[in-house]
Amino acid sequence: MIEVTFDIRDKSLIGFEFSGHAGYAESGKDIVCAGVSSLVLNMINSVEEFCEDKYMLDIDEDMGHVKFSFVDNPSYNAILLINSLELGIKGIEKTYSQHINLNYREV
Repeated sequence: MIEVTFDIRDKSLIGFEFSGHAGYAESGKDIVCAGVSSLVLNMINSVEEFCEDKYMLDIDEDMGHVKFSFVDNPSYNAILLINSLELGIKGIEKTYSQHINLNYREV
């Protein structure tokens, strides 16, 4: 199961942590893992390309672990991107709830 935790401060998303594997299908054919990975990597790449926000990032591909957090309060564009990630993850969770667990934590 993929564990997803979004970090919230002052009612805004400021980071996230993804860990685990969906277990929907064998490696290389797991559409849940592929969908989640695509959303996460696109969000990170988009922040890098379109925003000037500083962030911390830790990725361990073998363990299926990604931790991302903005260093300072995120800009409007960065907030839009992380909210878009959340929307995509909620869509995947709605269809594949037995393979993804979505949580929130105040930081």
